[in-house]
Amino acid sequence: MQDDQAYGVAADELRQFIEQFEQLEAEKKDVAERQKEIMAEAKARGYDTKVMKKIVAMRKRDRDDLAEEEAILDMYKKALGMV
Repeated sequence: MQDDQAYGVAADELRQFIEQFEQLEAEKKDVAERQKEIMAEAKARGYDTKVMKKIVAMRKRDRDDLAEEEAILDMYKKALGMV
């Protein structure tokens, strides 16, 4: 009898975790759809969405890491005669 109770508790807890995860998956899907809509609107207004996505990625990064990467990129471009 005690095993059945432990199983029931574990099953309920497991079900809660699964349902919470599924809810987050649905929310993530909704957020992704909204992001697509925002980019589509920006594109319709003439913005370059590829560049916008790069800016979003850059804003997430540490300023020092970003500055170091940009300095190295400039150095490599100069070495290749691209600047």
